[in-house]
Amino acid sequence: MLASTPKPSTLPALREQRSLLRGINLRNNHAQLSPTSFQSRRAYLTDAYKEGAFLKDPANRGKGAANPMSDPAAMEGMMGAMKGNMMMMIPQSVIMGWINAFFAGFVILKLPFPLTLRFKSMLQSGVATRDLDVRWVSSLSWYFLNLFGLQSVFIFILGNDNAASQMAQQMAQMNPNTQQMFAPGQDPDKLFQGEAENLEVIEHWSVFDGIENRLLASRS
Repeated sequence: MLASTPKPSTLPALREQRSLLRGINLRNNHAQLSPTSFQSRRAYLTDAYKEGAFLKDPANRGKGAANPMSDPAAMEGMMGAMKGNMMMMIPQSVIMGWINAFFAGFVILKLPFPLTLRFKSMLQSGVATRDLDVRWVSSLSWYFLNLFGLQSVFIFILGNDNAASQMAQQMAQMNPNTQQMFAPGQDPDKLFQGEAENLEVIEHWSVFDGIENRLLASRS
């Protein structure tokens, strides 16, 4: 209900994003190209990146990244993320409170296989008992195991756009190792310049190198 209707991207914005992806794909899959084909593609993309040919707003080149607070599109994206987080946190908080009120301190099942003591803190949350067998699982731990361990089942049954899938995507976005291209506050020109440098220093090799000798050796 709170999800906003996504606005269609303009042709210059799509061209800017796809052009950077084209350089990344060339860098990651250069082994499938012949040396001549790779050299021509690298020369074209490197020159275009340096000249700013793929920029959405060439007039703003060199002015740095725009303030995301002054960009309506960036503000709308941040508001959408806040709405998604709110829709995720409110029901989970209610469920957590309900579980703590009615099932705190209880064990609900026993696993049919042995485990080491390292699993005790993960499987017995809310049950402070040292002598309890590790295979017993508390109600609170069972809730977290179902919440974070059934994402594939939720996607299979409910589809990719269900609330559980969106929560997993939001958690992935919170990962500091996740790299987002053209995020608010980033300068596209610097991204293009960095990709041009990456293409220039790459050492090309091809799977077609020595293919004639390998073919003759396989038939002999």
